[in-house]
Amino acid sequence: MKTRTLGHGLEVSSIGLGCMGMSQSFPPIPERGDSVALIRAAVERRVTFFDTAQVYGPFDNEEIVGEALEPVRDQVVIATKFGFELSTGQSTGPDSRPETIRSSVEDSLRRLRTDHIDLLYQHRVDPNVPIEDVAGTVKELIAAGKVRHFGLSEAGVQTIRRAHAVQPVTALQSEYSL
Repeated sequence: MKTRTLGHGLEVSSIGLGCMGMSQSFPPIPERGDSVALIRAAVERRVTFFDTAQVYGPFDNEEIVGEALEPVRDQVVIATKFGFELSTGQSTGPDSRPETIRSSVEDSLRRLRTDHIDLLYQHRVDPNVPIEDVAGTVKELIAAGKVRHFGLSEAGVQTIRRAHAVQPVTALQSEYSL
């Protein structure tokens, strides 16, 4: 498997596995055991980049990814996302307040069965929280060793520039379909 480097030093397989469909959006949703087996089969084929999010399920997807990758955690890159208010178990809109980011990361670490997140994305830009505050909070989490790299999803050029001025942005995720 060929690899590529994202940002400054995050090496990933050229083909990654987006895990969203294992818990939502594309019925029929597979059995948990089948999803775990699929992720492990991808690792056997040298896929090292796995993408999930707390909102997928919500929460179920990170648990599946954590279970599947725990035995090979040192060989893979896990990307996950924060940025939705999920206290009721359903998304009620964006929430990227610093306290929400911190608690989301703690919860994601537990579900992913790891001590760090390789790439942490803001899932959607929160119009109520300055991106500088978001980037600053992620920067603190990087300094604490809980996160290694910062990414943005569905962000515009000015937002990316403002965030990058506070904490370098390693990756940008945008929906793209052939």
